[in-house]
Amino acid sequence: MSTILLVDDEVDSLWLFKLVLEERGYHVIVAEDGNTALAKASRCLPDLIVTDWNMPGTDGVELCQRLKCYPALAQIPVVMSSGQTPPAEKSALWNVFISKPVELDTLESVIDSLLMRRLAGPRPETHVPAPPASRWLPIPRKLWA
Repeated sequence: MSTILLVDDEVDSLWLFKLVLEERGYHVIVAEDGNTALAKASRCLPDLIVTDWNMPGTDGVELCQRLKCYPALAQIPVVMSSGQTPPAEKSALWNVFISKPVELDTLESVIDSLLMRRLAGPRPETHVPAPPASRWLPIPRKLWA
């Protein structure tokens, strides 16, 4: 089950998207501003973030900039939404821009696509050390006879 972090200061939109995405089987975490979203993202490491651009305090663009500062958060795909046209020079901060009002089918399609791409992409290597050698080794068959 993929975890999605929804960030929006419009509570009605936030809860509508939450209900729709949970119905599709996603684990959804919500935040009403960028600072709260950053704190929650660092704790739960979501698979995808959907954020509004215009929010009081830390807006969506600043949230994306701050996410890129942390290696564990920098690779999380971000869907930005707004009723305004985004600044072209900032577009590298998010993966997809969706204009408001957001159509639920479009949002679901974009989320599915980004999550599939993330799951299909190369996995970061994790280095797990080999277990320590045991002093209790099996006796070779040659010694039994």
